[in-house]
Amino acid sequence: MLALDQFPVIPVIVIDDVADAKPLANALLEGGLNIIEVTFRTAAAAGAIESIANAFPEMLVGAGTVVTLEQAKIAIDSGSKFGLAPGTDPKTIAYFRERGIPFIPGIMTPSDIQAAIKAGCEHLKFFPAGAAGGPKLLKAMVAPYANLGVKFCPTGGVSLDNMNEYLSIPEVFAIGGSWLATKAQIANRDWSAITAQVKEALAKAAQA
Repeated sequence: MLALDQFPVIPVIVIDDVADAKPLANALLEGGLNIIEVTFRTAAAAGAIESIANAFPEMLVGAGTVVTLEQAKIAIDSGSKFGLAPGTDPKTIAYFRERGIPFIPGIMTPSDIQAAIKAGCEHLKFFPAGAAGGPKLLKAMVAPYANLGVKFCPTGGVSLDNMNEYLSIPEVFAIGGSWLATKAQIANRDWSAITAQVKEALAKAAQA
């Protein structure tokens, strides 16, 4: 799936001001990470994705929290190179496939996993990871599907302290982290702190 498997950490970002998109992307790049998930939780999401995609072609920019077909269309038209959702919606999955864009649906139960597999997805988002049961639940849940080559990205409640518990699971290809660039840090334009957090997370991931 694209180059997604080469990134152990995916920053999950909420952007309120499109003007912050480019300096934020630059801060991530300076930290050594050229992937970003911009969530469709604000009105600035589409503009932020377009801004990053145009300014940083080396950045793999994706749209997160894509929960409607309209959001899917806007995300792709804005330049998203991949998409994610908190749940599994066959229509959204099909739309991304028709456009040739990878999509990672969200799962929390074995039934979700099977629905996603049936829809043709092999990369899945385990959400909300912490509240659902954390690494212990994920290990137990993925065992019956390991032979199918399904991979997971735990998101929600993942932190610097527990990220390697997830990354040590063979079926986990990455973790999603909102702590890498918090809303407060973005609002305060504390780009150096974000760069430092990315470097710290990548160093930690290298130990997994």
